[in-house]
Amino acid sequence: MHNNKKTVFIITQFYPPDYAPTGQLIQELINSLDHKENQIQIFTGQPSYAYEKPLSAKFEEVDGVYIRRSNSTKLWENRIRGKSISGILFCLRVLIYGIRNLDKDDSLILTTAPPFLSIVGYIFNYLRGVSYFCIIYDLYPDVAVKLGAISKNNLLVKLWDFLNRKIWDNSKKIIVLSNSMKRQVLTKHPKLTDKISVIHNWADPNWIKVIDKSENWFAQKYQLVDKFTVLYSGNMGRCHDMDTIMQAVYRLKEEPIQFVFIGGGVGSQYCSNLAKKWNLKNCLFLPYQDKKNIPYSLTACDLSLVSIKDGLEGVIAPSKFYSALASGRPIAAICQKSSYLSQIIEQSRCGEVFENGDSDGLSEFIQKLSTNPELAKSMGQSGRAHLEQNYTPEIIAQQYSKVLELEA
Repeated sequence: MHNNKKTVFIITQFYPPDYAPTGQLIQELINSLDHKENQIQIFTGQPSYAYEKPLSAKFEEVDGVYIRRSNSTKLWENRIRGKSISGILFCLRVLIYGIRNLDKDDSLILTTAPPFLSIVGYIFNYLRGVSYFCIIYDLYPDVAVKLGAISKNNLLVKLWDFLNRKIWDNSKKIIVLSNSMKRQVLTKHPKLTDKISVIHNWADPNWIKVIDKSENWFAQKYQLVDKFTVLYSGNMGRCHDMDTIMQAVYRLKEEPIQFVFIGGGVGSQYCSNLAKKWNLKNCLFLPYQDKKNIPYSLTACDLSLVSIKDGLEGVIAPSKFYSALASGRPIAAICQKSSYLSQIIEQSRCGEVFENGDSDGLSEFIQKLSTNPELAKSMGQSGRAHLEQNYTPEIIAQQYSKVLELEA
């Protein structure tokens, strides 16, 4: 029976115990898929994003899933150049691994971690006829262009777009995380209409449960129980609008409101430096939390923040949004009004959306909720109910199984 199983190789640079959101999502997805008809094998790197222990077992079997970890390369970890080189080296290791292990009848699932990983699928399809599926978490080279890291007229961008078209044309299916991301892809390549599917990220309401702050050890530890607490949890990278948030923090510096930032990225140091420069006493900065602590850190607040930098709608999709829904707390999103986040928040009535730069509106909303706990509670309950109806691991896994052809 074991030999008759379809082998599905999932390739992603980040995987637990690394705290990277993409790896966490892949692990949760795998745990929700039916393993009876499919043998799942993971090829990943050593922890290199955020972690407690720098090394994990090179070979591991967990609940019937086979995990193979390559060596990681950590070069200028917080710089784009170092991350790019590490990503290229990981792709080379994937090629070596695939040459040794992939057969024509296997399926290959590739994420955009690193951004150019999908080219490996194209190579194996060309050499061995292996079918591959692309999961686009972040749309490159669009992200780099929108951030001003490279010009849209640069030859590298044109080459990357050309390779993307080749890769997507030869893929079996493509999964994106939002309707706006689908539109962005189709603008460049209209022929993909029948091949591309929108499947949202998710969060597990059985793992992230609603906990009152008075009963939450994390809130107690950091003295958040008696303060109206605003939380930003997760990566604070170049794609996230931290300026609007910090302007709101400054405006509310004399109010009995606590802001907590949990995570890392270039934005974390930026916000910390601003807090020191402005002598803000209402900010608390904490590192990434161990996974077992996340259900408590996410519920140690009264309001969650999510942000997308202006112009990046359709090229990124913050996974933290769904965890915030599960926490049963209201959400303030800083993004374009046309964002898919805006649509979900409007449908679920779980919070408010603010245009980039609208720190006045954000400040007023925070003050409003701080004096109206019943409104905050109602919004949080509505958001969690919306998640339970649409974005649980079981619901999303069924959608993935259908698109990835993993159904029995």
